[in-house]
Amino acid sequence: MSILASCRSALRTFRAPPAPACAWPPPWTRPRRGLSSESKDELRVRYLDGPDSGIVVVGINRPKAKNAISRNLVKLMFEALQDVRKDNQVRSVIFCSLVPGIFCAGADLKERAKMQPSEVAPFVSKARALISEIGNLPMPTIAAIDGSALGGGLEMALSCDIRIASDSAQMGLVETRLAIIPGAGGTQRLPRLINTSLAKELIFAARVVDGSQAARLGLVSHAVEQNASGDAAYQRALEAREINPQGPIAVRMAKLAINQGLEVDLSTGLAIEEASTLSQVIPTKDRLEGLAAFKEKRLPRYKGE
Repeated sequence: MSILASCRSALRTFRAPPAPACAWPPPWTRPRRGLSSESKDELRVRYLDGPDSGIVVVGINRPKAKNAISRNLVKLMFEALQDVRKDNQVRSVIFCSLVPGIFCAGADLKERAKMQPSEVAPFVSKARALISEIGNLPMPTIAAIDGSALGGGLEMALSCDIRIASDSAQMGLVETRLAIIPGAGGTQRLPRLINTSLAKELIFAARVVDGSQAARLGLVSHAVEQNASGDAAYQRALEAREINPQGPIAVRMAKLAINQGLEVDLSTGLAIEEASTLSQVIPTKDRLEGLAAFKEKRLPRYKGE
């Protein structure tokens, strides 16, 4: 059973018959651009509804390549992120895999081996920009790691706000095995996330850890026992529905204040927090709706205004 076929109770609008592993029932929820059917199928984007309205699921689907990051995948992800960024109804984004046992194996080395030397640097720069774009999305992002996340695959997960892994997942920045270094933010994001010495040890030794070890290191927020469907991390990630009812502008501003504040001294960070509060949060209609809902003892109806 595919990951999302096993989630039919959550995706209530999907009523397709059982699909083969890693398939996602049609139709698309957003128009696709001019690519071949096979190329388009490498990334599947779902805008959930019902109790999960506001959650967008970005599913990587390259089973033959272990979800490796290719030129086409980079192009598709940039397009998907562009659509997500400008949609004010999006409250959170989950990045996951539709391939059992794999989150992302990193760069597509078979494709890279066929590149001309002059093509390599532009592609690496484009892949770096993609992962930075994930990190710069204004809404909360979650990586659901139900399988191996290696090299660029882990760097993609590191760019998310929250990482959830199954206990059997495997992850590591393994680039030194190929006589290169993590080139899409791994040398910067991992030491900011866990103990610096441990980050160095993991990168120097190209060490791979499982989900439980990653949780103990602080590399992931939660490690969950894998289930029979192989989508335990994804199921746990759907608890992003807890974020959805909160004031969307407030959540986005909280993310911005946290991320920018971590890069500066405390005094400057407090100034960023104050500016976010005074200029971006207090003037909103949502803030007034929150006060009214509290006074009237009802649930607020936030519109992101």
